[in-house]
Amino acid sequence: MVTKSRLHRAKTAVLTSVLIAAGSVASAQDGPKDELREPYINALKGKTVAFVPTSMGFDLTEGWAEYIGKDAAANGYNLVVTDPAFDTNKGTQILSSLIADKPDVMVVHNIDVQSYARLLKKAEKEGIKVIQVNMKSTYSTDAYVGADWFDVGARGAEYLAKSCSPENGKSGKIAIVQGALTAAASVYQIRGVEAVLKDHPGIQIVANQPADWDSSKAQTITSTILQQHPDICGIFGFWDWMDIGIGAAVKEAGKLDDVEIVTSGAGNILDCEKLEEGTFDYVINYDVPGQSRDITNLIKQYLQTDSPAGANKHALYTPLQLMTKSNYADYGCWELSKK
Repeated sequence: MVTKSRLHRAKTAVLTSVLIAAGSVASAQDGPKDELREPYINALKGKTVAFVPTSMGFDLTEGWAEYIGKDAAANGYNLVVTDPAFDTNKGTQILSSLIADKPDVMVVHNIDVQSYARLLKKAEKEGIKVIQVNMKSTYSTDAYVGADWFDVGARGAEYLAKSCSPENGKSGKIAIVQGALTAAASVYQIRGVEAVLKDHPGIQIVANQPADWDSSKAQTITSTILQQHPDICGIFGFWDWMDIGIGAAVKEAGKLDDVEIVTSGAGNILDCEKLEEGTFDYVINYDVPGQSRDITNLIKQYLQTDSPAGANKHALYTPLQLMTKSNYADYGCWELSKK
């Protein structure tokens, strides 16, 4: 049997709980506010970011598009990707059309150092903030995010200078297989190679040819080099997807144990697989997930600020990861999402 006294105590306890809960809600509503959250959400919501790659269909551009797309979905802005498929004329048409449409931010992966320069300058004059990614134009826009190609070239040359040194019983002969000669990844990378090798007179470049980012061309060029210089010690290719062709030619010649293959790339699973199987010996990884984070952080910064396009120009050079068979597991390799 419940006495009046016990019933009174129970009612008092319930009332106290209700009052405490109400007080907690009131305290939460009356407490400090996050003054940045709502302006952040409103600044990004409904804005448009345009991405113009060199071409879709490989790990670099697919990776950037995937990571930026996820950030866009999470933050309420729109990502528009338009693919010129390595066609400079088509690329200039795409950029001209985008400038007329006036997206809030453009992310551009230049096919070469010159073709888009005038249009990038025009985009900034029209108030569009422009981020160049991994291959820059001669015209500097609001930001460049990507590899320091001079440093990439220098790191690769340093590796070969040591591995192929006559002091270590090697021939000192190396070859260079560039991409497109007018692309930033070739223009600046070869300068880094030359800067290092001038201090290593025992290293001789016996061939230096462009393969235009084409693995079949790289394979043909490498086969010829191996025939002409059977004692060659190392080959430095300027992009991992192209350099699969270098590896195929060296393997076909039965020289994977004799020829050091140096390359650079996005750090995709391809690089780890090629290191593990012994096709690549040294991969200079410029880390697409890290680059994507830099790009999306800049996008969000630009969408929240009123500073004029082109007012402040800066670079975010990607920290390089120097990968070999013995250490690639320390870095790990990323994969595109299964679609």
